[in-house]
Amino acid sequence: MSDPVVTRGLTKRFRAQTAVDSVDLVVPAGAVYGFLGPNGSGKTTTIRMLLGLISPTAGEISVLGLPMPEQSGEVLRRVGALVEGPAFHPYLSGRANLARLDAADRHSDARTSAARVDAALDRVGLLAAATKRYRAYSLGMRQRLAIANALLMPRDLLVLDEPTNGLDPQGTREVRHLIGDLAAGGATVLVSSHLLAEVAQMSTHIGVMFEGHLVSQGSIAELESGTVQTVLVDTDRPDDAARVLRQLGLTDVTTAQDRATGVLGDVEVAKIVPNLVDDNIAVLGFTVQRPSLEDVFVSLTGEGFDVSG
Repeated sequence: MSDPVVTRGLTKRFRAQTAVDSVDLVVPAGAVYGFLGPNGSGKTTTIRMLLGLISPTAGEISVLGLPMPEQSGEVLRRVGALVEGPAFHPYLSGRANLARLDAADRHSDARTSAARVDAALDRVGLLAAATKRYRAYSLGMRQRLAIANALLMPRDLLVLDEPTNGLDPQGTREVRHLIGDLAAGGATVLVSSHLLAEVAQMSTHIGVMFEGHLVSQGSIAELESGTVQTVLVDTDRPDDAARVLRQLGLTDVTTAQDRATGVLGDVEVAKIVPNLVDDNIAVLGFTVQRPSLEDVFVSLTGEGFDVSG
């Protein structure tokens, strides 16, 4: 299967401002792709171009193997989307809102509409509130209803812009599990967010936007493997432990009270403790400190953003 989302040189300018600059995005089939970046980095503008909501200034877009926006009629019926928050009729119930939207979809089957609406509401935990008017919904409930709308029909691709916005911790966990279930069922999910902690728990792949540029993308393991790993050795002979670390080829070796540290580089982890023991150095603790997703982001952009939500 070809990659469901591919862009080449995707660019969007608003007069003198370049909001998205030569982005080459690749979202693999079956992935949960976390599209990360602080506010104003170009995430939503990119998503709007993918969905044909705005036209690019330059570049090419392929969604589900077809060019966009030229083939939008064929593509969008296979795509579920939540972009820039939900918008529904305030005086209608949640169920009536979804039924109205389903009726407007020329590809939907009116005979199965009621069953599909209730199934979508149940999937996001809103079936008990189906008859309540939308204006009485909390922000989190409104967000759930928008996700339910994206699930009314079978989708090959889901594009969710800040899907956990306004949700309490329990609701956030439910959405995270729902996204995992959708991916396990064969859908590809593109999740735009500024919350690293949430994205790290649900994503298989990451793309990092900063000031309109896609500064890195790949699987989480690939991104983390490109960053520095530090070895920490707890011992009552830190100076001697530091000497062994240097002999093995570790760099930036330092000592502190009861501890020696060094940058691992290409040194095999399995060699370190045996070499220390062979030199009669007691190893009281040994840790390989791997970078967090936040560390990766900071290394790519030079700054952080909301990591907890």
